[in-house]
Amino acid sequence: MNAPRPLPLNEWLAGGNDRRIVADDGRQQFTLARMRGQVRGLHRRLRASAQRRWALCFADSYLFTVALLAALHAGKIPVIPGHIRQSLLAEQSDDFDGVITDADLTLSCPVLVVEDDAGITDTLPAIDPLAYVVLFTSGSTGNPRQVNKPVRCLEEESRWLAQRWGGRLAGCHFIASVSHQHLYGLTFRICLPMALGLSFDSRQVSYGEQLSCLTPGRRYAFISSPAFLRRLDRSLPAPGCRLIVSAGGALSRQDAVEVQQWFQQALDEIYGSTETGVLAWRSHQPQSAPWQPFASVSLTSDEQGNWWARSPLIPSQHGIKLDDKLVFEHTGGFQLCGRHDRIVKIEDKRISLSEIERRLLALPEVADAVALQVVRPGRGGIGVALVLRPSVQAADLPQLKRQWRHELHQWLEPVAMPRFWRIIDAIPHNSQSKRAWPQIQELFYAAR
Repeated sequence: MNAPRPLPLNEWLAGGNDRRIVADDGRQQFTLARMRGQVRGLHRRLRASAQRRWALCFADSYLFTVALLAALHAGKIPVIPGHIRQSLLAEQSDDFDGVITDADLTLSCPVLVVEDDAGITDTLPAIDPLAYVVLFTSGSTGNPRQVNKPVRCLEEESRWLAQRWGGRLAGCHFIASVSHQHLYGLTFRICLPMALGLSFDSRQVSYGEQLSCLTPGRRYAFISSPAFLRRLDRSLPAPGCRLIVSAGGALSRQDAVEVQQWFQQALDEIYGSTETGVLAWRSHQPQSAPWQPFASVSLTSDEQGNWWARSPLIPSQHGIKLDDKLVFEHTGGFQLCGRHDRIVKIEDKRISLSEIERRLLALPEVADAVALQVVRPGRGGIGVALVLRPSVQAADLPQLKRQWRHELHQWLEPVAMPRFWRIIDAIPHNSQSKRAWPQIQELFYAAR
């Protein structure tokens, strides 16, 4: 079967059947005509504004799509934070000039919402061929790292995915347990269905029970992650999914087999990052099944053992250095064998240990801090070792820990919250004045 031709973003709203359903939220359906009207209305307001960079902060994926298209057609720069937390948005305020949202946010910049503007018939200008969106990913310094993603790269990525799975996606309705505020969700739950003229659910799936309540007999494409798939209650009835895609981490063989048995459908995995876009794929069979690079992806190593990725999805002609260590097999596929940086994966989320340390050091009672991933059967998480200021008394620690957790909750995702705490006199260092990681790790493994 020939792969369908994905539409470029300029054509997402053009012509076609005005009554075609583009999305639903479980209560109502949204037609192409309604989306076009709302995009035109928001486009008019954006064109009248002096602000150029607009942060898109949405829980609802349909409204997010309206805002994305309106901003691009208006010649604005969509800025997509990885969250909609007010405290973090206030801290990132230098990254945008205004916010478009469906959340109740109070910020020191203009805040717009999507309205029903069915009567507006403005002609939408073409999207600039050089247009881009701004995304963020965890950096090794702990501060969010900005990634400018050209629209042409998003379109090319949709072409690759349509070539691989377009035949299986025919007639599918997209559902997802991952957020559109990150590139994986943006590409798979928004760009791909819109480019293929398919529909998507505007709600994020949070629990396995939601899958079992889906309309029987309907064809679905499920965009998910290993953390969600591992937690599925497989005693419940499974929906009819023609495609299940997992990304954000590798599934174990046992988990993959159980997931496939529940869905009665093959499981496909994607390897990539915000910076690189998709790099490789695999249809899960044995745990050792190698990742297969997409045809236009080049992976090469340098003298220091770092791997570099080059592809049409990466704007830099020099490519991007990967955080992962790769080992290639004679078949041309590769295995993932650890990471170089201080970004760890917990519940398939990228967690910056440097960011956790930065937040800890901002606490007035903390003089020094180190964070690491603690791996224990069934109860892993983040461990932190703290050096406190001399004025802190041991009797105050229980109350202080409660205060620290309350403060950290403003900044850190739940999976990034420290689970294991150690109070020590000094952070261990070696003869080169670098952190002595074996001794630091012993703090969390010596006595359980």
